[in-house]
Amino acid sequence: MKRHELTSEQWSLIEPLLAPVAKTGRPPKDRRLMLNGILWILRTGAPWRDLPERFGSWRTVYGYFRQWQADGTFDRLLEALQIRLDREGKIDWDLWCIDGSNVRAAAGASKKVSPDTPTSPKTTLWAAREADSAASSTWLLTAEACR
Repeated sequence: MKRHELTSEQWSLIEPLLAPVAKTGRPPKDRRLMLNGILWILRTGAPWRDLPERFGSWRTVYGYFRQWQADGTFDRLLEALQIRLDREGKIDWDLWCIDGSNVRAAAGASKKVSPDTPTSPKTTLWAAREADSAASSTWLLTAEACR
């Protein structure tokens, strides 16, 4: 196993959570190899075109990334793994957060806003576990409520 790749144990946890392979069209690529390529990009921060050849064409790996992003595969993976780790007591909800400081606005989105357009208050997502609540809960707090 190379650096930045899933172990067999990790793959056995994730594989059942991936969408079933389509039985029409071209033969699908190895999903583990595609996921390892995606993880390599995410962990190194390299451009897609710099993906090592051992993962196959960068366009194919990027296609799987976009497909799994669009169909909610990554959301399902994160949720299933969070539930499992929470059940095993391996998540400290006081420290859990997702850094959104590098999230960009959608490309090509209109930047012109009418002064009459109502705006929503800024929302901060907090993931936390209360002592008497379910395994996990998400709270939406406005910036004003945090003050």
